[in-house]
Amino acid sequence: MGHKLKEKAASFFFEYDTPRMVLVRNKKVGLTFRLIQLVVLGYIIGWVFLYEKGYQSQDGIISSVSVKLKGLTVTNISGMGPHIWDVADYVFPPQGDSSFVVMTNIIITSGQKQDICPELPDAGQCKNDSDCIQGKYSRQGQGIMTGNCVYFNSSVKTCEIFGWCPVEVDNDIPDPPLLLEAENFTLFIKNSITFPSFKVSRSNLVEGITSSYLKKCTYHKDHDPFCPIFDLGYIVQESGQNFYVLARKGGVVGITIDWDCDLDWPVRYCKPVYQFHGLYNDENNVSPGFNFRYARYYREKGTDWRNLYKVFGIRFDILVNGKAGKFDIIPTMTTIGSGIGIFGVASIICDLLLLNFLSRRDYYKQRKYKYAEMKSSMPEKEEAGPSPMYDRPNNVMGSQ
Repeated sequence: MGHKLKEKAASFFFEYDTPRMVLVRNKKVGLTFRLIQLVVLGYIIGWVFLYEKGYQSQDGIISSVSVKLKGLTVTNISGMGPHIWDVADYVFPPQGDSSFVVMTNIIITSGQKQDICPELPDAGQCKNDSDCIQGKYSRQGQGIMTGNCVYFNSSVKTCEIFGWCPVEVDNDIPDPPLLLEAENFTLFIKNSITFPSFKVSRSNLVEGITSSYLKKCTYHKDHDPFCPIFDLGYIVQESGQNFYVLARKGGVVGITIDWDCDLDWPVRYCKPVYQFHGLYNDENNVSPGFNFRYARYYREKGTDWRNLYKVFGIRFDILVNGKAGKFDIIPTMTTIGSGIGIFGVASIICDLLLLNFLSRRDYYKQRKYKYAEMKSSMPEKEEAGPSPMYDRPNNVMGSQ
C-alpha cells in the first residue's frame, strides 16, 4: 500500500504530460489554418490594439460648463410699444447653466389682476349655471369656477372663473417671430474638464486662444474648429433644422463636447470636438414646439397686477462626453493573453474540418487519438498501466 502511494506521489510531482501532436500535410487544412490565424492576428493588432487601444487603462471625465450670450434686438408690439431686448430679458435662467432657453417669440397678456371674468370658450363653454360646478378647476381652464354661466361675447356663454383676469388668449402665435434677430446672437461656451485618475485638467480654451483671438473669432467646423464662440443660427443649421421654424414655436438643440484623449501623446493634443444635434421633431403635431410662461408683478394703488409672458424659445442642452487612455502594463498583458487564447479558434476549426469532413477522416482520427482498453485477463502488473516507453509515442506524420 505504501509503495503504491509513493509511486502515485512520484508520478504527480515528477512527471509532465504534454498533448499529443500530429503533423498533417494537407493543403486545404494548412491554408485554412494560416488564414484563420491571419484574421485573428489582424483583429488583435488592428482592432484591439490600434483602434480600441487595448494596451491602455481608461478614465472617465468630470466636467463643468458655463455660458454667456450676447445680442440685442428691438420689437414694436401692440400695447407695449418699442422695446429693446438684451441678455437679461431673453435668456432663461440667467445664471449661464449648461441647459438654457433663448426666447425667440412671445405672447404678452398685460394688466392682469385677480378678479372674476369669463373663461375661454375652449376651456369652459356652457349653457346654464348647472354646467359650471362651483369650486371646480378645469384642466384647460385659467381659474376656479364660481358656479355662474355668463356671456363671453354676444353669442357664446362660458363659465365664470376667479383668477387672473383678463384671461390669456394664446391662439395667435406671432408670425414672423418677434425675436428672429436671435439668429445672429452669439454664444460663448466655457468648458473645464479633468481626468482624475491621470490628474490631467484641460479647458476648451486650448493653446493658441488668446483674448484678442476671442474678440474676432467665430466657430466654424472647418475653418475655426476650436473657437468657443458660436452663432446661434450656425448651431441650428448644423443640427439639421430651420431657425425660422424653431423660432416661431420653439424647439430643442443639443450641443455635445467630446474629449477623446490619448495621454501617451503630449497633453496639448487633447482638444474638444463640438457637434450639434436636432432634438425637436417638427413632424409631431401633438404639442409642437417649446414654450413656458413667466410673469412680472407690480403693485398699483394697493392692487397686485402682473404682465404674463408666454415665451417660445430654443432650448440648448450642452452635454460633455469624454475618456482618456494611457499605457498600462496590466491591460496590455491581459489583451495579449486574450489574443493568444483566440488563436486556439484556428485549431478547433481545423480539427473539425480534419476529423469530420475530409475523405480520410478515419485515418486522421487513428493518428490523433490513442485508445486504451482494460482487459480483465491482464495480469495485475499490466493493469497498472503500460510501460512509460510506450505511453509517450513519438510524433506521427500522416500523409494524405
